[in-house]
Amino acid sequence: MDRRSGPWAEFEAFVAGAAGRLLHVAVLLTAEPGTGAGDAVGGGVGGGTGSGTGAGSGCPGARRLLAGALARTYADWRRVRGDDPYDHTRRELCAAYARTARRYRGGPGVLARLAPQERLALVLCVHEGVPEEVAAAQLGLPADRMRALTARAVAAMRPEREAA
Repeated sequence: MDRRSGPWAEFEAFVAGAAGRLLHVAVLLTAEPGTGAGDAVGGGVGGGTGSGTGAGSGCPGARRLLAGALARTYADWRRVRGDDPYDHTRRELCAAYARTARRYRGGPGVLARLAPQERLALVLCVHEGVPEEVAAAQLGLPADRMRALTARAVAAMRPEREAA
C-alpha cells in the first residue's frame, strides 16, 4: 500500500499535529528539564524538521515513552483512527509511564518533587483536563485514590507562604 495515501497518511498527519503536545505530557511525567513543545518531530520522534526549540535532545526518557506510545498507536491505527487517536496515544503514554515510573524519580524538572503517581494524577487531571473518574478507570485505581493523589499533588505544587 502506498504510505502517502490512506490510513498511514492520516497517522502521519496525526503525529505532525499531536506530537508536540504529547511530548510535553511525557516531559512533565518524566520530570526531565525542557518544555517538550515545538520540537517533538525534529528531535527524532517523527523524523521531520522541528523548530529547534523546546525539549531538544535533553529528554531521552520522555522521547522514549512517546515513541513507544506512538508505535502502539500506529499498530492499532485502523481500529483507533475512527475514535480519538490523541486520547488513545495519551492513555498508552500514561500506561507506559505507570509501568516504568521507578526510572523517573527525582530529576530537575518542574514536577520532580512529586511522587510518580502524583505526577501522573496532576498531568492527567489538571494539565490534560481528564475527569478524575476517567483517569482512575484508565489507571485501574479507585476514584477516591485518584482524587487524593490529585489533591496532594496540587497542594505540593503550591508555593509555600513565608512566615510573618
